Amino acid sequence: MGDAPVNRQGEAQEIRQRIRRGEITGHTSGLASGRVQGNVVILPQVLAADFLRFCQLNPKPCPLLAVGTAGDHALPALGADIDMRTDVPRYRVFRGGVLVEEPTDIRHLWRADLVSFILGCSFSFEWALLEDGLTLRHMALGRNVPMYRTSIPTAPSGPFHGPLVVSMRSFRPAEAIRAVQITSRFPGVHGAPVHIGLPELIGVRDLAQPDWGDAVEVPADELPLFWACGVTPQAVIAEVKPEFCITHAPGSMLVTDLRNSQLAVF
Repeated sequence: MGDAPVNRQGEAQEIRQRIRRGEITGHTSGLASGRVQGNVVILPQVLAADFLRFCQLNPKPCPLLAVGTAGDHALPALGADIDMRTDVPRYRVFRGGVLVEEPTDIRHLWRADLVSFILGCSFSFEWALLEDGLTLRHMALGRNVPMYRTSIPTAPSGPFHGPLVVSMRSFRPAEAIRAVQITSRFPGVHGAPVHIGLPELIGVRDLAQPDWGDAVEVPADELPLFWACGVTPQAVIAEVKPEFCITHAPGSMLVTDLRNSQLAVF
């Protein structure tokens, strides 16, 4: 079923209900305006402690919003009705590090040993950028933000190791300064950029060929800004090759009841 249009002012619970019914199966950028959206990683309990430490060691790409209890598909801290088996528009299922399935419902895959991790998402700081009047070209074009695997290593924890993934948005120099100032207020959702300009210095060879998301042109008078991205765990999973793992499909996030303004530190 194709994605139906959703009022940006729609509340998070309504969005989740539509996701459960299969009415929303694509990216969630711009939905439930002002609400926090989260990246999803679901792992067997045997790997949960190492992954928790990995997130603590790498807070820029993996800012933790919530951790579930083994076997429990609810996350009451983020929404009273959340069901991790049904409330993500599209999941990715990995076996031995290989992507094997992209379902819209994982009830048939749920196990008593699975632990859910929800990580902060750049959609929250995008809200803050839009509130300040900055333009986000990928949103204006109706595209998913471009994301790139870099040459920057993450800090390892147990079996978890691999490259940092970044998302890119471009601005004119004065706007770029403002974007840095605004996103610095939101360390719980990736915070300030990790790199500005000269993408080749972080191993990104061609901005027109993102590893995830959609290509977005960078005009000659704009600078590309790169933020740590919550897709990083997927790149790490490709390196680790765990027996079983579930994530969100890039851009298809968990919509929570938290307000973005709750995550601002000043």
